[in-house]
Amino acid sequence: MDIRHFYMESGHGDPIVFLHGNGESCDYFRGQIDAFAERYHVYAIDTRGHGKTPRGSMPFAIRQFAEDLLGFMDAHRIERAHLLGFSDGGNIAMVFAIRHPDRVGRLILNGANLNPGGVKRSVQIPIEIGFRIATLFSAKSDSAKRNAEMLGLMVNDPNVRPEELEAIRAKTLVIAGTRDMIRESHTRLIAQHIPNSRLVFLNGDHFIANRKPVEFNRTVLGFLSEQDPAS
Repeated sequence: MDIRHFYMESGHGDPIVFLHGNGESCDYFRGQIDAFAERYHVYAIDTRGHGKTPRGSMPFAIRQFAEDLLGFMDAHRIERAHLLGFSDGGNIAMVFAIRHPDRVGRLILNGANLNPGGVKRSVQIPIEIGFRIATLFSAKSDSAKRNAEMLGLMVNDPNVRPEELEAIRAKTLVIAGTRDMIRESHTRLIAQHIPNSRLVFLNGDHFIANRKPVEFNRTVLGFLSEQDPAS
């Protein structure tokens, strides 16, 4: 792999990997790391080109980030892990769970989307305009190029077909805010197509994990601690 991820590590127990959203870093989960580390071995990683992880030379795309995650898990000898992904991190986790179902314990998708159409137009239109402008200047400006790549993730990715979700074998929690930037119907569509999934809406916006950590943590930790019927 052409990069080495920056990551934060804490706790002991079954591994869980936190995947942040677009333009963010693992610091987004500052309200989760200590709480989850009481029961799990937490790895909160910076995605390629985010935070303190270098950009590298590979494509800047959700599917590449999913393969980066596979490389991270292999490098750290993590055979199987729970995944908690927020926004683009949720998209990474979703693609990873489709491609590598045997490597996922339980899956938490927070504010994920299958395609750009899942984002409310009031949010998506400024993103698309910003992407076009940044692309125009990307040849002359490194900052514009970086901005175009970041916005491009939300304009061109992840484009997962609903039927692809049927390959996910992990017990899944699909969670979003009641005032999320992702359309409620789109969040419901994701949950409907994942075979063993549960859908939860918490009062709040897209950033419920960050802004309402107590309620978010209680919901997710409760989901993770549930016994499987066969056990």
